[in-house]
Amino acid sequence: MFPRFVPAHRFRPVALVRDERTGSFRAPYVAIEATPAAGAAAVHLDLVATDGTLLSTAYDAVRREISVEITRAGGRRETHRSRRLGQLDAAPAAPEHAPQIAPQIAPQIALTLTGRWLCAWSRASTDEEWLARARVPLTPRLDPQRPAFLDGLTARVRSPATVTQWKAGTFGQLGLRDLHLVTHADGTSYEREGRLFLTATHAGPGFGDAAQTGIWSWEPGTADLRPESLLWWQRDGRVVGDHATHLVRDDDRWLVATSTWGDFDRKRVAITLTESTEDLLAGEHVLTGCELTAPIAPTGAGGPLGRTAAVWDPHLAMIDGHWHVAFVAARKFFDFRPALARAVHPGRAGLSGPLELIGSLEDRVATEGCLLTQVEDRWVLLASDGPDNDAARRHRYPVFDLTLQEIGTVDASYGSNIPWPMVVRNGPSGNRETPQEAWSMITFDGTPYGGELPGYGTHGDVLVLEGEGAHSSSEAASSSALTSDSRNRR
Repeated sequence: MFPRFVPAHRFRPVALVRDERTGSFRAPYVAIEATPAAGAAAVHLDLVATDGTLLSTAYDAVRREISVEITRAGGRRETHRSRRLGQLDAAPAAPEHAPQIAPQIAPQIALTLTGRWLCAWSRASTDEEWLARARVPLTPRLDPQRPAFLDGLTARVRSPATVTQWKAGTFGQLGLRDLHLVTHADGTSYEREGRLFLTATHAGPGFGDAAQTGIWSWEPGTADLRPESLLWWQRDGRVVGDHATHLVRDDDRWLVATSTWGDFDRKRVAITLTESTEDLLAGEHVLTGCELTAPIAPTGAGGPLGRTAAVWDPHLAMIDGHWHVAFVAARKFFDFRPALARAVHPGRAGLSGPLELIGSLEDRVATEGCLLTQVEDRWVLLASDGPDNDAARRHRYPVFDLTLQEIGTVDASYGSNIPWPMVVRNGPSGNRETPQEAWSMITFDGTPYGGELPGYGTHGDVLVLEGEGAHSSSEAASSSALTSDSRNRR
């Protein structure tokens, strides 16, 4: 069914500052980086709101301390410093692959605003990893997701003479996960000038509300992945960084299906659908989505959808004239399994009407990353069985037919976290006439970034695998896990 996939490339696209500028920010995803000047006693990197509120990173060069400061309009100031990580002379807790900061070297420092989180960073040089030194939630003190706060927000170095160089702009990413091919409605790859496109969750210094959605172009089978655009959503009067997004080209419009992780409160996650005629593959966009209607009674062999606290990871495809929606349904946080629904009404407008449930996989408790694709002239649903499933259903990529009967697995190495099996033909536009051997997989793993302070959510490395050869049987055995990460909460 699919070839065996073998590892070809591993890389980590990290950028605190992405598109450089000092103002006109459309979302609360902003960063400043600076190199302190020799002899500077203190350096402050500021985000300045129109009401006078200051969000700052303070670097005390004498004490070698880094902190974050929140100064309210009127002058009230809060300082937040990590006892263990705010002192640069102390060896920071960092992943094994990250070099330790040498205390004798003047560091680079940075400030990031990602959703509701303010974070201070340092590193010894451009060749080393940024390490988080202080992190604090801004709510309920203030609400940086309100457009009123973003209007007029500017980035600056308080005393330019204290630095040798600096830059500011939109926040980029600490890593990428949830890599999702941009497709046409019929499931084929969307292509421009020989490049395919992917949506990705941009990891921030924390879980769901610190991440955002970006779009990247890619030359299949290579490590050539380039940033193209950023997407955010406006909901309930706030601009948020929703993610786990699928972007679909349907004739003259874009359909954007995403998961509402941007204001995650451990109570609910939904799927929203946005229709747009803008060029979403370039620039920055703030979208408004409508919640996708929950599926009605089941029609297939998969059984009814039981207790559900949340849904996420949507994937859309037009199959036999009807929209199909693959998604993840959680019984609670975090106990989740794949499900598949079909639009009752045919044609382009079908997503606006009711969806009927085909079924769900009730024997899974940690399976997500649902993908609809066509192979050997049949539609299949791919997913990723995470390590919290039972022994027979973990560390593997199962393949299902459209009645949710398992018919095989994708033979590919399975890393940490719950990597998605994003397979793609290497031919132009995912041409189905391309030989089966010409496949790639692009996925991610659970490798964290930035030290221990951000906690879960800074993953992952990007992994590209190459198809080695086609299997004639649909019963290819999955390879054993390379690594295991029990913290498989997205």
